[in-house]
Amino acid sequence: MKENLYKYILGIADNCLVLGQRLGELCGHGPSLETDIACTNISLDLLGQVRSYYQYAAKVEGNNRTEDDIAMLRKEREYVNVLLVEQPNTDFAYTICRQFLFDVYHLLFLTELQKSKDVTLSAIAKKSIKEVSYHERFSSDWVKRLGDGTQESKEKTQEAIDYLWTYTDELFHQTLADKGMIAKGIGVDTSKLKKAYYQGVSDILDSATLSTPESKWFQKGGKEGIHTEHMGYLLSDLQYMQRTYPNSEW
Repeated sequence: MKENLYKYILGIADNCLVLGQRLGELCGHGPSLETDIACTNISLDLLGQVRSYYQYAAKVEGNNRTEDDIAMLRKEREYVNVLLVEQPNTDFAYTICRQFLFDVYHLLFLTELQKSKDVTLSAIAKKSIKEVSYHERFSSDWVKRLGDGTQESKEKTQEAIDYLWTYTDELFHQTLADKGMIAKGIGVDTSKLKKAYYQGVSDILDSATLSTPESKWFQKGGKEGIHTEHMGYLLSDLQYMQRTYPNSEW
């Protein structure tokens, strides 16, 4: 129970940590000042949620580790985020589409996590859902603007959706820890979210005059610690301060 709960918390938190890191990379590089600040704020929202998750994970683990230890000092194979969130900021269309494809899932997930029998996870979900509701609205609106904008923006956005689509099914892949927590009423049965997710995504893409990919071939592995080549580079930036100056404290 204790081990499964710890792993389950990491499964939620690592997604937010890695996506927050990716968005943080854009600080000062957004296409406009307003959008730059919005993406940075979303990154900060995600990192704020991560702190709550990792603090709880450290408490559950009971191994005298801190939230910083768990966030910054694990090896690549010990991170269990989905592959979607570690994809690079190829261009603004990729950044927005990656965010959109995760946000739609994240909002559905937190809506259900509020019902968890674990009072701490339920409380984090209730606190975070307002932020994530904004995230989903922001990324959805941008998908519509880009898809129904110029010919160039439409082509780039469709290209990004087509490429990132292969990573969406992993959002619903369940690990042994997930299944254990679902059985105890703590975890969210993500298989029940899949239909609503793809319908919601498809509706937004239709509004954006974009095509919903028909590919049934999906990639997975991140939730088992097997990542893309991008993850190592991301972690080298994320962990630099803690690795260079061990035991440093804020």
